[in-house]
Amino acid sequence: MEQPKYYVVKKNALPEVFLKVVEVKRLLTTEKNLTIQEATDRVGISRSSFYKYKDDIFPFHETEKGQTITLVIQMDDTPGLLMELLQRIATYQVNILTIHQSIPLGGVATVTLSMEFLSEQSNQAELIDGLEQYEGVHYLKIAGRE
Repeated sequence: MEQPKYYVVKKNALPEVFLKVVEVKRLLTTEKNLTIQEATDRVGISRSSFYKYKDDIFPFHETEKGQTITLVIQMDDTPGLLMELLQRIATYQVNILTIHQSIPLGGVATVTLSMEFLSEQSNQAELIDGLEQYEGVHYLKIAGRE
């Protein structure tokens, strides 16, 4: 698997759309009740441009901290399945912050998992796609990103 490559580029060398995506992200962080549509309208870009670049552009100082993602996973109540998923996550050197498993109903358990990705580590989408493909995983949703 290929590691992501990062470049340091001066602000004035970036296309304006990248700077506007960063501004939308800042607005969404500082104004909790603001919707993505409202933030993109305020900055003057389309929602599709925001979604296209939001995971690929961030201020330099943000590379020092990880991004926290919370997943909700519905999975078979099979001995060892959660352990397999956690072992897969461990191969990406992700920091597990919380794990909560509900009491299984009808042989299906719901697990809420919060983990921190460090910016220099492996691809989030690749890991999440891999978890989704596991036999016994019925449903996986990203419940939040921070």
